[in-house]
Order: sequence, then structure tokens, then C-alpha cells
Amino acid sequence: MAVPDGRAAGRRAEQRAATRRALLGEGRRRFAADGYQGVVLADVAEAVGVTKGAAYHHFESKAGLFHAVVAEVLEELGARVAAAAERESDAWEQLRAGCRAFLGAGSDPSVRRIVLVDAPTVMGWEEWRALDEGSSARHLREALSSLVEAGVLARQPVEPLTRMLSGAMNEAALWVARSGSPEALELAVGTLDRVLDGLRVERPSPTP
Repeated sequence: MAVPDGRAAGRRAEQRAATRRALLGEGRRRFAADGYQGVVLADVAEAVGVTKGAAYHHFESKAGLFHAVVAEVLEELGARVAAAAERESDAWEQLRAGCRAFLGAGSDPSVRRIVLVDAPTVMGWEEWRALDEGSSARHLREALSSLVEAGVLARQPVEPLTRMLSGAMNEAALWVARSGSPEALELAVGTLDRVLDGLRVERPSPTP
């Protein structure tokens, strides 16, 4: 039997990767538009021109495709939050910028429907949280830890603070997305600023 040369193997690997990307893209579009329950894996496969068997080969099930889509969206969200924070030089402003970017991301249908609405129910809270830990929640924890160490925030356990702020922002981002009001984001950001200011160590008054 002939042994396939490296170029043939490489082409097949590229084709598999391209098929996976196409299935992920179409799955993401449909999950965002129709919700998890409204998507059929065979329809996703047909839309990108591959067999249902190929879709099962890559993801095993609709739930497997959804898991991969959620992981992709969360990774992008974490990168978006980090990029917003990195545009600021001050650590406090980095925290605020990252939180604002997360709230604004709720207007993205992929984030709203896939991550905030369907993922906790479809995947279960623990699995969803495990994925979230590697994206925006990780950036939030790192920012809070740095501010506690710097004395900007009162010394306290960072883990419960991270979870409390993360949960509040998830709910606020969903509210912003559902409201459809252009003022909702500004209202949410204003509320967030007041919450964060309440956590900050009071600065001493300047000496006259």
C-alpha cells in the first residue's frame, strides 16, 4: 500500500481544519439567530456542503458543536476585554475599561444569545463557569488582585469579589442587550462606576 506523501497529508489536514472552521462559523450564526433548541446539526452540515457524518466526526453531537462555539465566543470576549484594558495606562482605569467592554459586548448576538442566555442552561452552570474562568473572568480576577496588592482596593479575598462582580456584569450585560435602548449601556456603565467607586479605598484629602 502506498504511503501518502507529506503534501497529501498536509492538504487533508488543511481540509479538515477548513471544514471545522466552516461548521463552527455556521453553527455560531445559527445558535445566535435561532437559539440552541432551534438548531439541527444536519442542517448546519448541509449549509456548509458537508455530510452529517463529517459534522459528527468533528464535534460528535450538536452539544459538542455548541460547546466549541461557546469556547470560541468566550475567547474572543476575553480578548476584547483585555484589549480595552490595555489601552489604558492606569490600573484603575484598566479595570473600568475592561468592565465597560464586557457590558457593551452584550449587544453582540453571539455573546447575548449563546453565552449569556443558552450556555448556562445547555451546558450546566459548572461547565459554563469553567469556560468563563479562562476568559473575561480571569482578566477580572487578575485586575482585582493587582488593585488589592497596590492598596487601591481594601485588602480582601479576591475570589468572592470576582464572582460577585462577574455575576452582576453578566446580568447587566444581558439587561443591556435585551432592553434595545441606546441609553441602557450608559445607565449600566454609570451604575458599574458607582459600584466600583464604593470598593475603592478612600483617598486622603490633599494637604492645604
